Amino acid sequence: MPRPLIFLLYNLLLPVVLVLGLPAFVIKGIRRGGLARNFRQRLGFFSRETLAAFHGKKPLWIHAVSVGEVFLALKLIEALRAAAPGRHIVLSTTTTTGYRVAAEKESETLTVIHNPVDLPWLAWSVLRKIDPCALVLVEAEVWPNLVGLAKRRGLPVLLANARLSPRSERRYGKVRGLIQPIFSLLDGVTVPFEEDVTRWSALGIPSERIVVTGSVKFDNAGHAASAETLQKELANWLTDTDMPATRRILLGGSTHDGEELLLADTTRTLQAEFPDLRLVLVPRHAERGYEIVSQLRDAGFDPVLRAGADRVGSTTQEGRSARVWIANTTGELRAWFHHAELVVIGKSFHGIGGQNPVEPILAGRPVVVGPHMENFAEVVGELRRIGGLRQLDGENALPDALRDLLLDPAAGRAMAASGAAAMARHAGSAERNARWILENL
Repeated sequence: MPRPLIFLLYNLLLPVVLVLGLPAFVIKGIRRGGLARNFRQRLGFFSRETLAAFHGKKPLWIHAVSVGEVFLALKLIEALRAAAPGRHIVLSTTTTTGYRVAAEKESETLTVIHNPVDLPWLAWSVLRKIDPCALVLVEAEVWPNLVGLAKRRGLPVLLANARLSPRSERRYGKVRGLIQPIFSLLDGVTVPFEEDVTRWSALGIPSERIVVTGSVKFDNAGHAASAETLQKELANWLTDTDMPATRRILLGGSTHDGEELLLADTTRTLQAEFPDLRLVLVPRHAERGYEIVSQLRDAGFDPVLRAGADRVGSTTQEGRSARVWIANTTGELRAWFHHAELVVIGKSFHGIGGQNPVEPILAGRPVVVGPHMENFAEVVGELRRIGGLRQLDGENALPDALRDLLLDPAAGRAMAASGAAAMARHAGSAERNARWILENL
C-alpha cells in the first residue's frame, strides 16, 4: 500500500483510538500516580525552562516507552556521554512510571519529557521546538507520524536494540503491507542476535541497515558500583522489618497477578524443610502493592510493604515465618537480586511472555522460570542449552526445583556462572550502540 495512503488511514483512525482508550489511560495513570505531572507536554506545551534547555542545543532525542526501556536508554546515555561529553540529550517516555525513573537522572545535559501524542500537528510542533540532530527509538517504539515528520525534517531516525517478540512478529506479519512502508523509513537498526536480522528485514528494513551489537539489556557494565548504596538501603529495610539475620531469600522478580500467592504458598511448603527461607516479592507493577497485601492476608500470610504505612505484622515466631516482604517500588529490582539466594522470574507462570531472566544471572543468582517465556525465547533457549537456568513445565514443578537448589547451593552458583559466561558476548553492547549512533548522526 502506498505510504501516503497508510498515513491517511492512520491519522483518521488514531483520534478514534485515543478517545476510546482515554478512560483506561486515565485510570492507569491515577493508579500509578504522576498523571498530572507535566501532562501538558503530551500536547506539545513546555515550560520556559524546558524550552530554554532545547534552544540552540541541537540535542539528540531518545525515546523510550516505559521503565524497562528507560533503564536501557539510560545505559545508552551513559555510553554516549563517555564517547561524546557535553552533548545535550532529550529523553522522552510515554508512561508516568518511566518518567519518574528518567527524571531522577535529569541534569544540565539531559532533559526528560513526556512523549507527545502521535498526532501530526503535535509531533511537528515538538520536533520544531526540540530541533534535534537525530531521533533514536529504543527497542520497538516506532510512532508513524513522529518518524515520518522527522524524516521530512531531514533527521536520521535510528532504532536501537530493536526487540521483536514472537507475538509481535506474528501480528506484524498479518499487516506487513501496512507496516513495511513505515519501518523502511528507519535509517539504521541495531539488534541483539544474528537471527534478528532476517526478522527485521522482513518488515521492510534493508539488511544492510541492520547491525548486530548484542543486547544493551544484557550489558551489565558498571551496574554493581551504582547499585551499592541502594543495596545497603534495602538491607536496612529488611532488618527494620524483622527479616532474620540467618535468612535464605527467595525473590519473585517482576511478578504478575496470581504469582505472588503461588510463591507464598511454595515458600510456606518449603519452610518445613528450610526454616530460614523467606520470600521477597517485587511485582512488575508497583501500584498492585495493596492488592497483593489483601490477597496474602486472606491466605494467612503477614505481608509488609516497602512503600506505604502498611507495616502491621505479628511478632510471634509463627507470624514471622509467614511474613512476606513486598517491594512495591520502581527501579529497585536489579539491586534486589543481590540479596537473593534464588530468583523466580514473573509473568512466566501466570501470564504470557515472561520477564528478563538475565539480570539476576549476571548478579550470580540461580534463576527458575515458568513455561511462558515467549518474549525471551532466544536467550532462554541459549541458557537452557548450556544449563544456565531452569525452565519448568508448570507451577506444580516449582517446589521440587527450588528444593533441589536449596539443598545444593553450589549447583545453583554453577548454573548462574554458566549463564553469565554465555551472556558475556553482550558486554559492551551499550558502548557499541553509542558509537553506532554517533557515526550515524
